[in-house]
Amino acid sequence: MNSLVKITRYELNDVLRSKWVILYGLFFYLLTDILFRFGGSSSKVILSLMNVVLIIIPLMSVVFGVMYLYNAREFIEMMLSQPINRKSLFGGLFTGLALPLSLGFAAGVGIPFAIHGLENASHLGILIMLLISGIFLTIIFVNLAFLISIVHEDKIMGLGIALLNWLLFSVVYDGIVLLVTYLFADYPLEKAVIGLTILNPIDLARILIMLKFDIAALMGYTGAVFEQFFGSYLGLLISFVSLTVWAVVPFLLGLRAFSRKDF
Repeated sequence: MNSLVKITRYELNDVLRSKWVILYGLFFYLLTDILFRFGGSSSKVILSLMNVVLIIIPLMSVVFGVMYLYNAREFIEMMLSQPINRKSLFGGLFTGLALPLSLGFAAGVGIPFAIHGLENASHLGILIMLLISGIFLTIIFVNLAFLISIVHEDKIMGLGIALLNWLLFSVVYDGIVLLVTYLFADYPLEKAVIGLTILNPIDLARILIMLKFDIAALMGYTGAVFEQFFGSYLGLLISFVSLTVWAVVPFLLGLRAFSRKDF
């Protein structure tokens, strides 16, 4: 545990010195502030931010994660020459990236809301759900980036696979779901669609926010099926549990690959 804390502290200092996390948080701050100034109500700002969060956070997390671990290869080799547990090293590397990314996003979005305020007290719950979803996506895609970087030695190939994963989850996957529903429209597909949705963390994050909004027209097909099949509260719970599984499983797979890898 002492080694984990020391490695995490070192990585946090290293990441903060590079200034890109500050720019990352500043991007969300400026975007949120601009949306408030030109968009008006807090509900409209949250809806606009949702679309940005579902695209930008997975992209930046997976790209930062891949480049971060590849660039830390010499540091990893040096640390492994010391009597340090590989689990502590991996945990420190992960926390040293995922924590500042999560805090940068949360601060960048939260500070403008604290300044401008909320028109309705019910919007606070939606804002919290937006922040939770963004943090979940950060953790999930940093985990995926670490797993890819550990499995693939070549930096270009690793970055390419990471971007393909982001493209699959953020763009292609919804097209696949629509194609399946079109081809098999004569069959009951509700359970199949729910299963397909659980396999996509970005869809789960979107549903988590939209169920809290309780606006059926904006949920899309998968969100509407989720609400119809489970209801709002059970749907929120299942979305949350599924995102937790998405956060834990890639981390354990990455840890296993890291423990067995010959650097």
